[in-house]
Amino acid sequence: MREAIPAPLRVFVDADVLFAGAASPSRHSASQVILTLSEITIIDAMTSQQALMEVERNLEKKLPTALPIFRLLVSRSLQVTATPEQKEIEPYRGLADSKDLPILVAALQNECPWLVTFNGRHFQPGHTAVTTLTPGQFIQRLRYLLTNFSSP
Repeated sequence: MREAIPAPLRVFVDADVLFAGAASPSRHSASQVILTLSEITIIDAMTSQQALMEVERNLEKKLPTALPIFRLLVSRSLQVTATPEQKEIEPYRGLADSKDLPILVAALQNECPWLVTFNGRHFQPGHTAVTTLTPGQFIQRLRYLLTNFSSP
């Protein structure tokens, strides 16, 4: 009898990581690797509509040539969730900067134990159910988990 394969690890990706993934000239940057891992279903990467809109706006201003790459990355590697409503955000007030609180709440609502961002300080003091990591830290953590994974 075959044992069930565990579900992919869920990770919530902040706008700055998506921007870096779309703008990176290297396919080996940590941001790009996270998106690739999601595309091949090693992890289950999610983001919110709010984060997508932020990235689109910033790419249009700073790097419009990267927009097609970004849209392709989104279609291939991300699940996009709705931005939490104000009434859903309110109970968590004070756990992150007000601008970034909807991202933290979306990660919580979607049961993502990891939130990948370059702006960890914006998510302080945070929530015990979500660990905030930079892309590089997440890749190191994933490498550790995969190295120590024991098959039956």
